[in-house]
Amino acid sequence: MSKQINVALIGNPNTGKTSVFNALTGLNQQVGNYPGITVEKKEGICKLPRGLKAHIIDLPGTYSLNASSLDENVVIELLLNRNDKDFPDVAVVVSDVENLKRNLLLFTQIKDLEIPCLLIVNMADRMRRKGITLDIEYLEQQLETKIAVISTRKNEGIDNLKQQIINYKELSVKPCLNASTIDDEYFSRLRKAFPNQLLYKLWLVITQDVNFGKTNRKDFDAIASFKTKSKGDLKRLQQKETIKRYQFINNVLKKGQTIDASQATDVRAKLDRILTHKVWGYLIFFLILLTIFQAIYDWSSIPMDWIDSSFASLSNWVKSTFPGGGKVTDLIAEGIISGLGGIIIFIPQIAFLFLFIAILEESGYMSRVVFLMDRIMRRFGLSGKSIVPLISGTACAIPAIMATRNIENWKERLITILVTPFTTCAARLPVYLIIISLVIPEGKILGFISYKALTLMLLYLIGFGAAVGSAWILNKILKIKSKTFFVVEMPNYKVPLLKNVALTVLEKTKAFIFGAGKIILAISIVLWVLASYGPGEQFNNAESIVTEQYAQDNLTVDELDHKIASHKLEYSFIGITGRAIEPAIRPLGYDWKIGVALISSFAAREVFVGTLATIYSVGSDDEETIKNRMAGEVNPILGGPLFNFASGISLLLFYAFAMQCMSTLAIVKKETNTWKWPVYQFTIMTAIAYIVALIAFQFLK
Repeated sequence: MSKQINVALIGNPNTGKTSVFNALTGLNQQVGNYPGITVEKKEGICKLPRGLKAHIIDLPGTYSLNASSLDENVVIELLLNRNDKDFPDVAVVVSDVENLKRNLLLFTQIKDLEIPCLLIVNMADRMRRKGITLDIEYLEQQLETKIAVISTRKNEGIDNLKQQIINYKELSVKPCLNASTIDDEYFSRLRKAFPNQLLYKLWLVITQDVNFGKTNRKDFDAIASFKTKSKGDLKRLQQKETIKRYQFINNVLKKGQTIDASQATDVRAKLDRILTHKVWGYLIFFLILLTIFQAIYDWSSIPMDWIDSSFASLSNWVKSTFPGGGKVTDLIAEGIISGLGGIIIFIPQIAFLFLFIAILEESGYMSRVVFLMDRIMRRFGLSGKSIVPLISGTACAIPAIMATRNIENWKERLITILVTPFTTCAARLPVYLIIISLVIPEGKILGFISYKALTLMLLYLIGFGAAVGSAWILNKILKIKSKTFFVVEMPNYKVPLLKNVALTVLEKTKAFIFGAGKIILAISIVLWVLASYGPGEQFNNAESIVTEQYAQDNLTVDELDHKIASHKLEYSFIGITGRAIEPAIRPLGYDWKIGVALISSFAAREVFVGTLATIYSVGSDDEETIKNRMAGEVNPILGGPLFNFASGISLLLFYAFAMQCMSTLAIVKKETNTWKWPVYQFTIMTAIAYIVALIAFQFLK
């Protein structure tokens, strides 16, 4: 049995930590949450020589061990608790070659905890362009560690890094400097009070109570009584500690690092002037979005058509091939296959959406977007840091709401949590795409921008506008007085690393499909049962009732079978439920079948298409695609196609505003620690969705 060690990847944001994690773990990684909190936990397995395995933990980015947010506090909690199952055998601190001075602050703090500590200098391929040279031997000597110089982009130095991890027991645990000299008398008394504890660990526990107030003291409860300094004095001591560390780092880098500015070839400043310009910046961002939505439609049409027809053929094959037919065959063909086909068809478009988001983040452009949009957001009472959740909400509202933990001011964080679900997430995408394809005509503006791509982009803008407008109203209602300063780091521009982009797309798409797939499979089976059985004479005697009703119409066998199937569906359990709520949704242009889909999609928005695919396939022997079945539905109110321009726009707007995601509501409850806010959120968003959809249908019909 191979031995396994714990390796913690620690570093500032934007040092390439994720790239190092991907280089070490590849596909052997998983994403979850730390127990009891919503901070994302990334971990994976790296196979090393000599039969050794490394359990790699990618910790949240932090600038120092002076935490000011929940995700930064996770790093401190782990490093303070040697009894934690994930406590690192070796801490691998990832630094960026261009920001070595700032990155080394965190490194020197971790060294003081006497944990074997390995320093990675990442992005080595940029050294020549930036005119940077490093004296590795001197730096290793001064920092009491080993240094691995790597380039994840060119896959250089990774084998050396693995070898250094194997030899972690040879790493010195001696601190780089004696931080206790900032106040000899205070630290002397602290040492005497707790002689069996590591001095710097004691200091971190004391100051974390000042910074954050949520540190799990574990074995340090007695420290609460050691109150010989006020909060102000402790803050001043922290500042002195930081100054002392930077004095040490400056002295080391004077000899260990050389920067020849004349050798640097940097176009970053020129690009920033254009991409963050108060006019051109917004125009460029708008054009990029438009290009993305056009590509989502154009590139994915072929694989989507293939998936759609394949599921229709598979359903037809099951019906004609399975021995005996019967209810089990119908369940598989009409319930499971049709339901799953309703979500799998959108894999290409969802994958392309995640692809473009990953490219924008990897290239460094997304940080410019955050900076650019902050100019607007401040006018609506949002923190500049609120932009990150609002933008990341285009993928999924759940991690976006988790990202609000970086907002220190509680009211600003609460507003961001409440408005983020308005942002169009990937779960809305299947609904948007199928409805747009049915009701928006073919054609292009200026010869290259399709009406459908433009409609999709407008829906994204409507969602963003609703979030910002709601934030402005909440800002007035909640009367936020204090504001936080917006600080965002501008990483260097770089060509996106193909491996990182591919892993991101694979991970996000897999999580979306399998997460939605479980819900859809369960709901599809339940819906099929409800649609295939019913109470009373109308359902049980459907064949004789319909035959008698249409006896004079000379219907063909196929036409009669279709009438019987429609009659049974209408009087099935699901038909009775749908018709009960139909009066409430009829003014929106929807029939009872759409009503059932609306209710089921409150579990998750993407269930909508799968629900309709299941309902429309019950009793149907035709080898039709999901899209064709939906296009053939007749509007019981106005006649003609059910999915026409008026009802289609009504549906699109309903989904743009409605809160239809139980998981998001659960996360809001967890983040706010009360059901009050998710109940308000659900009620108000649903009311807005109903009113807007009602106005749209009544006006357009």
